[in-house]
Amino acid sequence: MTVGTKLQQTVASIESAAASLKQFALDTQDKQAKQMYNQLAQTLDNCKSTLQSRLNYIQQQEPQYRQ
Repeated sequence: MTVGTKLQQTVASIESAAASLKQFALDTQDKQAKQMYNQLAQTLDNCKSTLQSRLNYIQQQEPQYRQ
């Protein structure tokens, strides 16, 4: 498994986790919990963006990592 493939899987996992947190925020009536879930989802979105940038860089620099 290449670094590019591992990064793609990680990005997909982070997207899934962020989506779950956003759904938790919608499902709860507790304002503190809602805020916490939204903050965590935002943190994961930021992580995803950073990793996606790295993945794009790797794919440009190292053609063997392209799918």
